[in-house]
Amino acid sequence: MKNLAPKLSLKEYENNFAELHPPFTPLTAKAEAERCLYCYDSPCTKSCPTHIDIPAFIKKISTDNLLGSAKTILDSNWVALTCAKACPVEVLCEGACVYNDKGEKPIEIGRLQRYAMDNYFRNSSPNIFTFSKKKNKSVGIIGSGPAGLACSAELTLLGYDVIIYEANKIPGGLNTWGIAPYKTRRQDSLKEIKLIKSLGVKIKTGIKVGETVSVEDIIKKHDAVFLGVGLGKSSELEIPGEELKGVYNAINFIEKVKSENWNSVKVGKRVAIIGAGNTSIDAATEAKRLGAEQVYIIYRRDTSQMSAYDFEFLLAKKDEILFYFNSAPKKIVGKKYVEGIECIKTKLISKGLKDKPKLTVIPKSEFIIPVDMVIKAIGQKSHNNFLNSIKELKMRDGKVVVNKKNYQTGNAKVFAGGDCINGGKEVVNAAYDGKMAAHGIDEYLSN
Repeated sequence: MKNLAPKLSLKEYENNFAELHPPFTPLTAKAEAERCLYCYDSPCTKSCPTHIDIPAFIKKISTDNLLGSAKTILDSNWVALTCAKACPVEVLCEGACVYNDKGEKPIEIGRLQRYAMDNYFRNSSPNIFTFSKKKNKSVGIIGSGPAGLACSAELTLLGYDVIIYEANKIPGGLNTWGIAPYKTRRQDSLKEIKLIKSLGVKIKTGIKVGETVSVEDIIKKHDAVFLGVGLGKSSELEIPGEELKGVYNAINFIEKVKSENWNSVKVGKRVAIIGAGNTSIDAATEAKRLGAEQVYIIYRRDTSQMSAYDFEFLLAKKDEILFYFNSAPKKIVGKKYVEGIECIKTKLISKGLKDKPKLTVIPKSEFIIPVDMVIKAIGQKSHNNFLNSIKELKMRDGKVVVNKKNYQTGNAKVFAGGDCINGGKEVVNAAYDGKMAAHGIDEYLSN
């Protein structure tokens, strides 16, 4: 990279990456819990992908039964602390709160969940779980992200021996490596991993399936296998100049930021992010908080087509990120280093009410934005090479095909959940998949 942003002081970095939502105090948590109407039909519970009994855990906070509150939460969600901080509650549980219909502020369910879980971990994660009789059968879990962790924890309670195979040296997948630090810190994920290991789950790190060990060997070794591998590397732009120094993919950039070794992360003075999803917003706001003077998000469609949530969009605008909508990257400019990005204006042509608008370029509308760094955030590819080696496993549109009732793949011995089956949803969706797949595995092995 030719032009680097100036380094900040440690205090400045910490301030820039401070939590967006600070924790409740005991007094404010109880006051907020007592606002809850404990609705009989619980629209908040229905809108939570893991279906936590939200009125029940909030009621227990109001009566100072914090251990009971944590138990209620963990019965549904094994990565509840991460979800409490990183879930898009505005469009899930809090978005369904009946107070919205009254024009009042919804119950801060995420912060209340965090309050209960913070208390649980602060008190050394007491054993509040019931274990079934040992079944003398084992399950191999590939990937230690939220889906793999949830599946392994649930299977252990059901009486199975579980081994997780993880490629990274530090487990946790997306929770450890891929969520912006101002949402949740790495130590939150590590607390959840420690809890799950305390149940008896074994985690083998540095194991790259397909390299360190073959997938066939894992399938032979265990009575069943769960795939929780998430997604692979970022998709390519496939435009000239992509090989220049200063071009990065969003996943690698976010991983470096997540290490919290702020000084070691290189960032340009002027940074362009390609794409307008939630990952794009994370990369853009992180670059800005690392000291970039100006950050641009470039998206070929308009605001109505962007996949980022509204609150993420507002966060980026609050951080003074500039948006170039209806702008498609055409070429990255530079000789050896990135010096700019050439884009062309686009427009959407509607074919009809049911059809997705067609994207077309506007001739002779090219323009160049001077930048020192380009970050690609246009989606991720699945681990096709690894997955395609599994006999009878079926893929569709880059995703593993499963029976949604039990999460079983075309190979009866192999189950899957999380990003590899849904293409990249939320942590909470992966946690639900992992838990339900565990029960699908239990049913399969019991029969």
